[in-house]
Amino acid sequence: MADKKFGWLGGSTSRRGFLATTGAAGALALAGCSETNGGDGDNAGEVIITGSSTVFPVSDEMAQRFMDENPDINVTVDSTGSGGGFENHFCPGDSDINGASRPIKDEEESSCLDNDVTPVEFQVAGDALTMAVSPDNDWVDCMSFDEMAQIWEEDGAETWADVNDDWPDEEFELFGPDTTSGTFDWFTENVVGEAGNHRDDYEPTEDDNLIVQGLQDNPHAIGYFGYAYYQENQDAIKALEVKASEDDDCGEPSLEAAQAGEYPMARPLFIYASEESVQREPVYNFLEFYLEGSSESFIADEIGYVPANEDVRDENLSTLEDLA
Repeated sequence: MADKKFGWLGGSTSRRGFLATTGAAGALALAGCSETNGGDGDNAGEVIITGSSTVFPVSDEMAQRFMDENPDINVTVDSTGSGGGFENHFCPGDSDINGASRPIKDEEESSCLDNDVTPVEFQVAGDALTMAVSPDNDWVDCMSFDEMAQIWEEDGAETWADVNDDWPDEEFELFGPDTTSGTFDWFTENVVGEAGNHRDDYEPTEDDNLIVQGLQDNPHAIGYFGYAYYQENQDAIKALEVKASEDDDCGEPSLEAAQAGEYPMARPLFIYASEESVQREPVYNFLEFYLEGSSESFIADEIGYVPANEDVRDENLSTLEDLA
């Protein structure tokens, strides 16, 4: 398993490691595509990226910038969820790179190895996972992990008043990522935690924009996603401050707080590349472009994530160079 140190928060760097994995290509990219990893033929000028909806905005922006400079190479990016990408596309060998908003799991690693796919981890950014409500919600500005767990755990609270007597006796409208999402996994493990499993009676989606739409006009709605989607829609929704325990101060989601380690739902973001695919020049060149750009300011200014620090960037590039 990959370690969970936030290399982007300071001077520490992410672990260099080779893991077995594979990614998922989108429906369009998969049509007529087989044996992508390590292949050469019709896909020689193509790079296929699948995985996390949280990492998607970074990969999509990198793909557009790369293709502007390299019009002979086609880079496709599909949002499948971290787990959906590993299971359905990357580990079967149908994509070259898989975005992940949490480290690869042991069973995913084993699946990749069984298919002769060797995943290589690159930590490329940081996120401030955001819990949000409608702007019409005027009764809550901050929630503790325990309060969020009461809402999102299996057989959890049904109304706002079930969590706090001062809140309305109105049923929740719940919106969140699908079970194939790394954001779902991270939130379940770190917030729902010992309370049990994540509830399944909510509106799940791999399109975080649909969560935003669900929150906009419903005062009783609540949902969560990566910070970039809040930053893009902050005039339409309201982000909640959070605290790990009742004794802690409330922390507002922001890139600055995430980078400083002061926001309790900060987390690292990854891409996993197939070592076999890296042997293809278009994939290597795109990864080099991606990793070099991961420390640039546009990651924060235009996308809404914490850029990798220079130490992480340099170690990533060294790891990539070792694969050539």
